[in-house]
Amino acid sequence: MSDADAQQPNQDEGANPNFDAMTRDIADVPAVEVITTVAVHLMSAAAVNLGLAEDAPEHKDLDEARKLITALAGLVTASATEVGSYHAAPLRDGLKSLQLAFREASVIPDEPGQGPGEKFTGPVFGG
Repeated sequence: MSDADAQQPNQDEGANPNFDAMTRDIADVPAVEVITTVAVHLMSAAAVNLGLAEDAPEHKDLDEARKLITALAGLVTASATEVGSYHAAPLRDGLKSLQLAFREASVIPDEPGQGPGEKFTGPVFGG
């Protein structure tokens, strides 16, 4: 054994946690839970990139926000009938809020129907 090998920790000796004990089997997680969790992550990341995070308004990046909002719109639109209105309604509301915040944050707002995700949701107007 070389000196370099001796300095490397043995990965079989407690370095890897028991993931089976820490997480549920993905097969046991209902689809609606996976979809809503992903949607919430996309919403949170988009809000941060819109500069809406209280503790980090300097992270504003509209290009990144556009990508995240578009991905969220695709997910929400495609999954709405599968997750039911109970879950889809708040996701749609959050999406619309982000789309409006994007329009407000843009120096030159997109034309109606051209904003992030609007190819999936149709034009978004305030109100």
